[in-house]
Amino acid sequence: MEATTEATTEATTGATTGATTGATTNATMEATVIETTALSKRVTDAVGTLTILDDIDLVVRARETVAVVGASGSGKSTLLGLLAGLDRATSGTVALLGQDLGALDEDGRARLRARRVGFVFQSFQLLGHLNALENVMLPLELAGADGARDKARAMLAQVGLATRERHYPKTLSGGEQQRVALARAFVGEPTILFADEPTGSLDATTGDGVMDLIFALNRTLGSTLVMVTHDARIAARCGRRITLAGGRIVPTTD
Repeated sequence: MEATTEATTEATTGATTGATTGATTNATMEATVIETTALSKRVTDAVGTLTILDDIDLVVRARETVAVVGASGSGKSTLLGLLAGLDRATSGTVALLGQDLGALDEDGRARLRARRVGFVFQSFQLLGHLNALENVMLPLELAGADGARDKARAMLAQVGLATRERHYPKTLSGGEQQRVALARAFVGEPTILFADEPTGSLDATTGDGVMDLIFALNRTLGSTLVMVTHDARIAARCGRRITLAGGRIVPTTD
């Protein structure tokens, strides 16, 4: 699928310029960074048409931390891909950082992500032929940013990997690989971080440590966090929870 293919690339090219663990304060006072209207995604094959997402209306404001939860197959990852412009909607609109994604071609969407968006995935998406430092430097180098090596070293130090910068992914533990992925995602000081099951491949203890880093870095940089997770404990740490069921947002009861 388009979203899967682009995701691998975006993990290395996103977030090249410039959350709390509890409720985000004054969210309503912040600018809107994501807005969808009647967003739908359907796929058709020989059997028929499957509706994955149906009539999604959503607003996310700057500095919010938002968890997207729901059962397997409810459309969580599809929604994340649409919000990030990794996939195209069947109908409806997505505005990302004031840009109508439907009005941009693939190159235009990629440029927007490269300047303003970071990604973290369950499978890390590190390049095996590059060491930790080179993986973190890559999005900065692709953007032509100055001081890429120094910035990457500083970010690796922030995630506790200052002594592992010359190690290749295959020599790092799962937790260390995800911390390299976090450093790469945050090194460009993204406006928005999209995270898709960032602890899904990790044990509980390691996963908790990774989430501590995500929230700490997000708080320091003042980014917006939109995260897909199946873990209720992680979702509870976000300021807002969006639940999907049958491709639709479940209304809140509060």
